[in-house]
Amino acid sequence: MSKAIVIGAGIAGIASAIRLTVKGFEVEVFESNSYPGGKLSEFQIKDYRFDAGPSLFTMPQYVDELFKLAGKKPTDYFEYQKLEEVCRYFWEDQTRLTAFADIEKFAAEIAKNTSSNPSEIKKFLKKSEDIYEITHEVFLEKSLHLLSTFLRKNTAKSFLRFHEIDAFRTMAKANESFFSDEKMVQYANRFATYNGSNPYQAPATLNVIPHLEQHFGAYFPKGGMVQITKSLEKLAEDLGVKFHFNQKVDEICVKQKKVTGVKVAHQFFEADKVVSNMDVYFTYKKLLKDEKQPQKILKQERSSSALIFYWGVKKEFPELGLHNIFFSKDYQQEFDHIFKSKSIFHDPTVYINISSKYQKTDAPNGCENWFTMINVPNNIGQDWEVFKTEARKNIIQKLNKNLNINLEELIEVEEVLDPVLIESKTSSYRGSLYGTSSNNQFAAFLRHANFSKKIKDLYFVGGSVHPGGGIPLALLSAKIVAEMIE
Repeated sequence: MSKAIVIGAGIAGIASAIRLTVKGFEVEVFESNSYPGGKLSEFQIKDYRFDAGPSLFTMPQYVDELFKLAGKKPTDYFEYQKLEEVCRYFWEDQTRLTAFADIEKFAAEIAKNTSSNPSEIKKFLKKSEDIYEITHEVFLEKSLHLLSTFLRKNTAKSFLRFHEIDAFRTMAKANESFFSDEKMVQYANRFATYNGSNPYQAPATLNVIPHLEQHFGAYFPKGGMVQITKSLEKLAEDLGVKFHFNQKVDEICVKQKKVTGVKVAHQFFEADKVVSNMDVYFTYKKLLKDEKQPQKILKQERSSSALIFYWGVKKEFPELGLHNIFFSKDYQQEFDHIFKSKSIFHDPTVYINISSKYQKTDAPNGCENWFTMINVPNNIGQDWEVFKTEARKNIIQKLNKNLNINLEELIEVEEVLDPVLIESKTSSYRGSLYGTSSNNQFAAFLRHANFSKKIKDLYFVGGSVHPGGGIPLALLSAKIVAEMIE
């Protein structure tokens, strides 16, 4: 039986292990942390439970597919419900808007609360759907680094429609043409943050993202986001995958330009295939130190990071939902701070996720667990203690004003996650959440391939390589690699 070793038990690593086991490989996974999931993990503070990382679940079919592939019934492992509300939006002038999953209800909500008319959101989402139809088979589900991809009939069809994917103007410019109300432009620009990019630089091709959320829907997993990790780990174990936690890989071993295995604490583990779910930057810098480094790729601009305050709040807020966004007054200034001056704007856009809205046991009775996040630059040595102090003050001030509360006296417990900690806990270079940014029209082609062109039988999965960051794309990276190995 052929042997495969997976480095890292993030969801892309676990998904790779499942797929390779189904193909007949004996698979072992080595994880430096004591738990699986990478960013997609959880922790508890007193009576409050928090999902540590990703909080939005879309395209659950990519999770279900893994169970079906293994001949299992998905609901025996994992359950989720579709959200009727995708997100609630708040502006400083007290404008509030609920993005309903039902497009007619959402359009009516827009007409009621903004100066945009219903046809604008429908036109915007139709364009988003068109971009998805043109790009998903080529740019998301196949390798862009194999000739075979470009010889496919569907690829030729996609390239004939390339002019329709809006690659030559920015998201911000495109969205100004879709919406008459600046608040709706801001709503549309927000989707750049889903892959850590700047809407004032990123191509309007990224307007594909709203389709994934609005058409395919947003969901809440029973037990919280961490259940995605737990259910896939359980499936992998049931299939015979062996996990090694607290086992840090020190080196990927290469002989005559072919992988032979890995070294862990000076012990050699032989393998026919090696799949790295570690950030591609650290895979080269730490595990392949003696191999030629792809300097151009490793020097690419990194995505934004996050500053997260996990707050246990001694009150329930009916005006808040599962997902909530409090917008900055000046969005362009905020992104200039993140990507140009590498600092935090004094009026940041604040995202609050409250899983206790659906999972009551995540907080004590009458209380809520607030996952409070702002987008921030990746770490280049800034003084994060100063940044955290200032940001905390500004976030609380903003929420006090919007919700007419004194938040400080309601916070019962607190934990903080910054880019430095993100890097140390998840091996994400500079704490960037999505690997490289997508701030130019060729970004999709510039991400590292899912395989090594120099070292045979070495593969890469996860948010730092093609097709990108976020749960659905990380799972797709595992699918691409499994198809390559086949």
